[in-house]
Amino acid sequence: MAIPLRKSHEIEALREANHIVAETLKILANSVQEGVSLLELDLIAENYIRSKGAKPSFKGLYGFPSSICTSVNEVVIHGIPTNYKLQNGDIIGLDVGVELNGWYGDSAITIGVGTISKENEELISCAKDTLYYAISIIKDGMRFKELSHHIEQFIRNRGFVPLANYCGHGIGRKPHEEPEILNYIDGGSPNSGPKIKNGMVFCIEPMICKFDVQSTLLNDKWSVVSKDGKNSSHYEHTVAIINGKAEILSK
Repeated sequence: MAIPLRKSHEIEALREANHIVAETLKILANSVQEGVSLLELDLIAENYIRSKGAKPSFKGLYGFPSSICTSVNEVVIHGIPTNYKLQNGDIIGLDVGVELNGWYGDSAITIGVGTISKENEELISCAKDTLYYAISIIKDGMRFKELSHHIEQFIRNRGFVPLANYCGHGIGRKPHEEPEILNYIDGGSPNSGPKIKNGMVFCIEPMICKFDVQSTLLNDKWSVVSKDGKNSSHYEHTVAIINGKAEILSK
């Protein structure tokens, strides 16, 4: 496994791409309301990203047809924007990727539409809190598997489960690089495998399900749901390891 160690000027280039990601998510969050279609949100995001001299990196990536992922209710990740209009009580995951001058940024949030249930509030809080907890404990010398172990424990202690077979990832000159960062332990000891080092840049992205960790694809061949069919949530930040700690670039 070759995990790049980025120089300071490279991290600053990644920060610029991720700043556009963060601003796009802010605009999208302010645009989410009852009656707005997923395609409208996709257009808002693409227009803003291109206005900043960047490109929506998801568009065409592995054949993905849209600029952003819009994952509504039971869809955990990779939801394709459609004509569906948001309804009061929905929850929507918004995942944005940007390429600027050959460097990539990536971040995601899940938010409610109008008034949402207490159960959905707890689901979203779990994803968000897990992300920020993970970022707070990252340090130079920690093993990635140890981080995955802590993430899983945090999620399960909140009464939810992590989605299997999908993970966080390195990011830099490509939208997805080494390492893969699971939200759970999949064999081996937490004290094994590669260590986190200064200069590494990667995405942490908890994907939270209600009961069943196993996933399935919907008929569009992109939208990922838990086999329990229940609502789910997803949060993500791009972080860089600077002076021994994780610094959020996508803010």
